[in-house]
Amino acid sequence: MTQAQAVTETRSVVVEREIPHPPAKIWRALTQPHLIAEWLMKNDFLPVVGRGFKLSADWGSVDCEVKTVEAEKTLSYTWAAYGLESVVTWTLTPTGTGTRLRMEQAGFRTDQEQAYQGAKHGWQQFFGQLEQVLARAD
Repeated sequence: MTQAQAVTETRSVVVEREIPHPPAKIWRALTQPHLIAEWLMKNDFLPVVGRGFKLSADWGSVDCEVKTVEAEKTLSYTWAAYGLESVVTWTLTPTGTGTRLRMEQAGFRTDQEQAYQGAKHGWQQFFGQLEQVLARAD
């Protein structure tokens, strides 16, 4: 592998779950700031393409920009923090019993192992919290 390949080769973290709620309900949890704050981080999110927003937690913040908004189907935004330049994409697919929710965070360089492992762990926790929010949100 050449030096150039090492820089451009990236990995993704993917979490996919079958969730027993309709896409509309999950979409609200992914796009309403007060709900996002309950499962992800404090934020000033608005589902408007091109809009910048910030996610903030005790450890710091993430600078983001909305890339794609297709109501109840797809949402994507950039995720930049501590040298990581990535894109988070949510895909909602209706199923017979609810929704298949897929999250992919793409753009981890091979030299960002700590960020990659942190994201793998973090998204599992975020998904668990999201499912709790969905279980009690109406």
